[in-house]
Amino acid sequence: MTDLAASATPAARPRRGAGRIALRWGLYLLLCLFALYYLLPLFVMVTTSLKSLDEIRSGSLVALPRDITFEAWRTAWSGACTGIQCEGLRPYFWNSVLLAVPAVLISTVVGALNGYVVAQWRFRGANIIFSLMLFGCFIPFQVVLLPMARLLGLMGIAGTIPGLIFVHVIYGIGFTTLFFRNYYVTIPSELVKAAKVDGAGFFRIFFAIFMPLSLPILVVSVIWQFTQIWNDFLFGVSFSSAGTQPVTVALNNIVNSTTGVKAYNVDMAAAIIAALPTLLVYIVAGKYFIRGLTAGSVKG
Repeated sequence: MTDLAASATPAARPRRGAGRIALRWGLYLLLCLFALYYLLPLFVMVTTSLKSLDEIRSGSLVALPRDITFEAWRTAWSGACTGIQCEGLRPYFWNSVLLAVPAVLISTVVGALNGYVVAQWRFRGANIIFSLMLFGCFIPFQVVLLPMARLLGLMGIAGTIPGLIFVHVIYGIGFTTLFFRNYYVTIPSELVKAAKVDGAGFFRIFFAIFMPLSLPILVVSVIWQFTQIWNDFLFGVSFSSAGTQPVTVALNNIVNSTTGVKAYNVDMAAAIIAALPTLLVYIVAGKYFIRGLTAGSVKG
């Protein structure tokens, strides 16, 4: 009986190995199908933006363009008063750049300092302050619209790019503080104690010890804040004026302001242009984003 079982074992091993390989390839095939399904809208957007209106009307939605043209991209970027589209994204794109860059930098620096204080410089009420800031992360945008509009009016920056910067900095500080606090609690407090013994002060410890160790969480904060600010529509449409609107508001205006024949190619090109900065940021620094998110998951 033992000899019979032993003789069957070598034949069973190849079958088990073949089953595992088939299961693995089946999983890969399923993942590829999900990826294709997920990327299909992007494919349609790109191909549609490269077609003329006549080809869009007469051709298939998923067909490759017969004659590639970038006229829709030029119209979406610069604008062309042809009865279909009059104003492009260019000035609003730079509005978003002028808005996002300082807002990201300010909220990241303030969040780093807050996280440093809450994590390493314990004081009475630190946990309460951190809890209140964390609670602010979950307040819906709609709740703060009226109070924020009143505050911007009192400050004299309503309808301006500095006003939008102020709004995004205030709303983003809670998130950046959370990121840096969870990261800094993993740094041994003995480093702070040793630096204090050597005579280092608050800012010397922060810039000499913590900042050199903060690259992963800095990338997380920058990507998170940049994505949130660049893609924001509600604050942009609520707190901006005609000349200070961000690119998301301009994109909505382009899609909804066409008259006569609907310029689907221009709409698709405009949507891709508006999404390119965040896409490039994730392509360049996406792997650091994942590392930074998991860096503070062991302690605290």
